[in-house]
This record gives sequence, structure tokens and C-alpha cells, in this order.
Amino acid sequence: MAVPHLTPSLLHTDKNLPTLVVGPSLGTSSLHLWGPAVPALMDHFQIVAWDLPGHGASKPSTEEFSLGELATGVITMIDALRADSVISEDSKLYYAGVSVGGATALQLAVDYPGTFDGLSSICAAAKIGTPEGWTERAELVAKAGTPTMIAGSAQRWFAPGFIEKQPVISTDLLHNLQDADRFAYAHVCGALAGFDVRERLAATTDPILAINGAQDQVCPPADAEFIAENAPQGTAAVIDSAAHLAPAEAPEETAALLVDFFTAN
Repeated sequence: MAVPHLTPSLLHTDKNLPTLVVGPSLGTSSLHLWGPAVPALMDHFQIVAWDLPGHGASKPSTEEFSLGELATGVITMIDALRADSVISEDSKLYYAGVSVGGATALQLAVDYPGTFDGLSSICAAAKIGTPEGWTERAELVAKAGTPTMIAGSAQRWFAPGFIEKQPVISTDLLHNLQDADRFAYAHVCGALAGFDVRERLAATTDPILAINGAQDQVCPPADAEFIAENAPQGTAAVIDSAAHLAPAEAPEETAALLVDFFTAN
């Protein structure tokens, strides 16, 4: 087990604004997942994205890692950006992530309290799926590659009709999945197999906004409500039109929820 190296991408640069760090869903790059929401966020935040190992800009991992180690990788990346003066030391710092990126938000709240002025878990949960399901998926993808996930992900990721309405956005995201390193993808599955912070939410002190899509079969709205009920500073919101990739499916609504929540904290 080792802390993975994560490569940041600057989606919008303005050091006079608070910094928002955004994280990806398994199989996607943050550029294509968060790109549709950037125009609605850029007046309020400098935006730094990170990619999972073997996805987007990040190199593949060479060994397994836990969600705790993934969260440490995010902190290490932020520390490096501060050292390079990309993020100002006195800048307010926020975090929002989708699916495994949202699970990382909760892990950050548990392991690094006070680091962020607010966090948002999007299309995620305090425990996602089952260890057996993730282990089975890891073994399949490591053996047969990420294209085996495309048909199922197309159904899980998007609300009905979205692919037809937004063929470019959906195709770019599915290409991200096809291009992802299969062994790194399997490592992320392994991290999710061991992820469960349900009993640890009560100890968190950071403001947390849980946003889930009404049409999400993976992490339904009940998962956001659980976070809001168990985290002392937790709040839940539901996006009716979204399934599992809210920033791409409903960028304006996702951005509005984040702006309202973060600017209040």
C-alpha cells in the first residue's frame, strides 16, 4: 500500500479568489467531468482538479492504496501547489468530488479536519457498494480491461435521455473510461472495497454538503440524507435531473449549490 501521486490540472486560475479543489468519479477525468460546470464556478473560485491514478493527467499507480492514502495524496498535491504559490497560504480552500471523489471528501473530513473551509460529497456515500462487488470488478477489469465497463457505466452514469441530448459530453466521459489504465482502475476498486466512514461521520467538524442525483442507482438521495443526519455540520441536496455524474449532467444546478454553500462558510 502506498500514497498515490496525483497530477493537478488548473481549470481556472485566479489567486485572488478562494480555491476549489475538484475530484473525479471512477473512470472519468476531472477535465471532462467538471468542464461543463466551470463557467458557472469561475467567477467565485480558482479551480484545481485532480485525476485518479491512471486516469486523465495522472500516471498509473504501481501498487494498491486505500481511500485514506488517496486522501493523503490530495493533501500532498495541495501542499505542493502551496509551495509553488499556485494556492495562496491565506486563501480559503474548498473541496468537491464526485463518486470516489466524493468518498474522498468524507475521508478528508475524517482524516484532515480543518484543512478545508467546506467540503461537498457529490453522487457518493459514506459506504459505496459492497467489498465483494468491488473485488469482483477489480479482478474483471485487471484481466479484461476497462472497455468491459462501458455498457454498464453508460447506464449507471447518466439519467435517461442524457446521452442523446448531450452526445459530446457523454462520449468524452465514456472515452475517459476506455482510456483509463486497467490496473490503476482496479486499485481504485480495491480502495472502495475497504471504504466505510459511516461510524466516523459523527466526529467530523467541517461543513459538508452531500449532493446526490434523484436518478442515481449507485448512490441514491438516501445516501446524502444519511451524511446530513450523521455529520454534525452536514447538509443534503438532491438534483432531480441527475444520475451519477451531476457536474456533467446538471452543471448549472450543481455549481449553484456549491457556490451557495461554500460562500456561506
